[in-house]
Amino acid sequence: WAWQAIARDGKFQVALSGGTTPREMYRVLATQEFRTQIDWPRVHVFWSDERTVPPEDARSYYGMTRRELLLRVPLPGENIHRMEAEITPIGRAAHSYETVLRQWLPLDDRGFPVFHLVVLGMGVDGETAALFPGAKLLRETTRWVSTPETDTVGTRRMTLTLPVIEAAERILFLVTGVKKANMLRLVLCGSAGREIPAQMVQPRHGERIFIVDEAAARLLPVRNDVAGPVSDPKTRP
Repeated sequence: WAWQAIARDGKFQVALSGGTTPREMYRVLATQEFRTQIDWPRVHVFWSDERTVPPEDARSYYGMTRRELLLRVPLPGENIHRMEAEITPIGRAAHSYETVLRQWLPLDDRGFPVFHLVVLGMGVDGETAALFPGAKLLRETTRWVSTPETDTVGTRRMTLTLPVIEAAERILFLVTGVKKANMLRLVLCGSAGREIPAQMVQPRHGERIFIVDEAAARLLPVRNDVAGPVSDPKTRP
């Protein structure tokens, strides 16, 4: 995907995610086998969400990505565009990140920034980025970056909103572990009457792809070509 974007647009712009599963992918990309296959000076990295902690904090998504990937590949510092979610007030930090997105990304026909790729994880309740079930943020239609409260009292996150994620050319979900098997089945097979953020993510012009391990896929119906149904031609499990 990086090769394709660079050949067409001269750069590859990707929004990364935090969490255990993306961390394993970053470690693989940083190995000798893979880091030489990407034209890193033409890659620009952003984030889909971030915790309100400084980058040196062990909980920082940027900090994890820096340790596992960014320090191990020849990516220029000016190509790294992190969410400065530790800045207060956080609403001002979110506005600043929208300015960064306007500076670097083209806009779609609805005026939202277009990433070549957005990498996402999925929680056991179907949350993705910092989009949680039942949150008013799921109905956001104008803002690019929001700062929802989390289940932990007194904490907030910074996140791309649903319209921005859906504007991407590709949306990649990485899902692992048996604890997420039931939710993955609901997301891919349907969940009548439930508002699940990962299921609500539907690309407007691109495709949604799930890479899952056997444990997470254990409850999916099996087809000859893929594990799980393809309810939408833009979704590939």
